[in-house]
Amino acid sequence: SSCGHHVPVSCLVSFSWSHGLRSKPLSKEENLKLHGKCSNPNGPGHNYKAVVTVHGETDLVIRTVMNLTLLKAYMEEAVMQPLDPKTLDLGVPRFADVVSVTENVAVYIWENLRFLPVGMLYKKDELLSISENYLCPLGE
Repeated sequence: SSCGHHVPVSCLVSFSWSHGLRSKPLSKEENLKLHGKCSNPNGPGHNYKAVVTVHGETDLVIRTVMNLTLLKAYMEEAVMQPLDPKTLDLGVPRFADVVSVTENVAVYIWENLRFLPVGMLYKKDELLSISENYLCPLGE
């Protein structure tokens, strides 16, 4: 049973990947114009931080919203295993046909988090922060 305290709990993981931004329908020149040096097939590397927040009422007995070890395991499965360290275009099947811009990576992570217990994912929280860029997929 719950004790009525509604508390958000966040977990942060740091990971690295590289990618080459190439839209398949575009020519090499068009990709270069659109994506600049990121259109290089070897692509640049990036360091990222993903922050996922769950929320709910604290349990009356253990006084937590969610076991942090379990939340870290979810993050390992949703972020670290599929993305770190990978060349997205070559190592992650989703990005074979989807351009690996940050927005698409954020959506990929969001979709990977669907195995969290129903109702626990805090939909308005920062999901992925990259250097000075912040993305917040709101989900459905």
